[in-house]
Amino acid sequence: QVQLVNSGGGLVQTGGSLRLSCAAPGSISLSHYDMAWYHRTPGNRRDLVARITSDGSVLYDDSVKGRFAISRDNTSNALYLQMNNLKPEDTGLYYCNSVDVAFPWGQGTRVTVSS
Repeated sequence: QVQLVNSGGGLVQTGGSLRLSCAAPGSISLSHYDMAWYHRTPGNRRDLVARITSDGSVLYDDSVKGRFAISRDNTSNALYLQMNNLKPEDTGLYYCNSVDVAFPWGQGTRVTVSS
């Protein structure tokens, strides 16, 4: 079964930055999908925080607007999330998936923001 691979998480202080990456195996072309990043909170809820359509239009949850930027590189078959001005409430696991959750959830990448 196809599984997306997430990376780039880490431990940062409040105000720090991270860049998350999402890679897909060559058998899948992410360019055909509207893609998103999801944040799994310590309360175990998985929230969509940023989405990007196949033609590059973006939309953000209010909680990350102005701080996060989602992008895609169809040549590399990759998805990215630039996270700036991180806050403790951004802590949690981050996953990429299509907007309609077409893929199994991968292992996620952990972001920890210390206050």
